[in-house]
Amino acid sequence: METITVNQFRDSLRTHVDKVLTNHEPLKVNRRNGGAFVVIGAEDWEREQETLSVLQNRSLMAQIAGSEKTYALGAGRRLTPEELDEIDHL
Repeated sequence: METITVNQFRDSLRTHVDKVLTNHEPLKVNRRNGGAFVVIGAEDWEREQETLSVLQNRSLMAQIAGSEKTYALGAGRRLTPEELDEIDHL
């Protein structure tokens, strides 16, 4: 994550915000007193919150782990070419 000073952020606010939104990478801004904050795009923040929600859901994580085991064993349901094509066009 790129880090800049609050003065650099203030002097080029629009440029830094555009970069955060375009590159989907957060920006850490350090203040003189040692405090810091992070600038992140709203879409990226929402995606991170969804990811955290999934990771905190023990039941869902158990289902994912079970699916990984099934896949590693080569077991489970195989989709037909038609089903795969349908998914590709969603």
